[in-house]
Amino acid sequence: MKKTLALTMLACVSIAGLKISVGFGQPAPEKSNYVVIGAFSIPKNAIEFTEQAKKHKFDAQFSINPLRKLFYVYVLHTGKTEIAFEEARKIRKETPYFDTWVFTGTLGEDMRKGTDTNPVTGEGITTIHPLDVKEKSVLLASNENIPAARESGNNTLAIQNLNAPVVVEEIPEGSKKFLFKIFSAEKEVGGDIDVLDLDKAKPRKMASYRGNEIINLKPFNKSGNIALQCEVFGYRKVQQAINFNEPKSADGIIVDENKITVPFDLVRLKKGDVAVMYNVYFFKDAAVMRPESRYEVTSLLEMLQENPKYKIKIHGHTNGNAHGKIISMGDTKNFFALNDTKDGFGSAKKLSEERARVIQNYLISQGINAERMQIKAWGGKHPVYHKDSQQAHANVRVEIEILED
Repeated sequence: MKKTLALTMLACVSIAGLKISVGFGQPAPEKSNYVVIGAFSIPKNAIEFTEQAKKHKFDAQFSINPLRKLFYVYVLHTGKTEIAFEEARKIRKETPYFDTWVFTGTLGEDMRKGTDTNPVTGEGITTIHPLDVKEKSVLLASNENIPAARESGNNTLAIQNLNAPVVVEEIPEGSKKFLFKIFSAEKEVGGDIDVLDLDKAKPRKMASYRGNEIINLKPFNKSGNIALQCEVFGYRKVQQAINFNEPKSADGIIVDENKITVPFDLVRLKKGDVAVMYNVYFFKDAAVMRPESRYEVTSLLEMLQENPKYKIKIHGHTNGNAHGKIISMGDTKNFFALNDTKDGFGSAKKLSEERARVIQNYLISQGINAERMQIKAWGGKHPVYHKDSQQAHANVRVEIEILED
């Protein structure tokens, strides 16, 4: 392998009629600059936001800023400070991401320091309010609806988008304090709660909130009828209907003067259960996971570590059955990057097998016995949607079947 140079290459892509420069390259760690378009407290929302940005031709990725406890979604990673600032100003001016900023440092679990900077004023940003999207759809506006760049204050940044509300410090009118207590028999469980409006003909997700933290929940309809849904990978999904206006009417809810506590007692997956790894993604034509997959794969690893009796079958699925190029990991065994790969060719079934196997190999690398795992390659035989549907991307998936518990 040739040594990767700290270079940035610019390419122009079209977004809603605009020409936006998107950067690629591997900057030196000490000179890392990220052009950030959003930050989230809930990883699932960061993943959804990243996927939507990719649909609009941004080379979007996300990583954690552990000092702020936020997941940053960025569209450019470069060692050239001037290029990062130029791109951030362009994106602010020509797209709805008009609060884009520049983070300088190295994102990730090992991060020790870093700075957030307003690319217009050059001032440091001290406070960032996380944006947790209301809907899965985060759309770019057409040309005529794109606003001019808006200057944010020097020391605070409210991350905004035309189609998603900002989580701000003000308490919404009519809101109540809730604590969504997520736990299992063994421990407190990290996760989030989706709120569904039951007054809609088809219940619709309205917002997401972190579990095990006191939050201000606003009313979403006049009747107060909502559903609270908790889906944490490795556990069975829990959903309960409550009335926001009369929360005491639901079993198990504790109401006191300070807050309303809603318990979510999670149960681990059992023999015969099948769970979809919704948040595991692969590079195009590759049996290599994208970086945002790390969080859910880690959940699978923890599930297997907690219960040594678990045996699983990893099911791989593709969209369609066409033959084509297959990119595999190289000798460095980097499960989450395309920096050392091998090119091959094969069937959709072979690609689905290699994708399932790369998850198996990752788990083996983390100490899980190979005898506890089986592989099943389906190719495109069991699609969720027609291969030409707008939702066809959901056909590319991995499912975990519990064989023994």
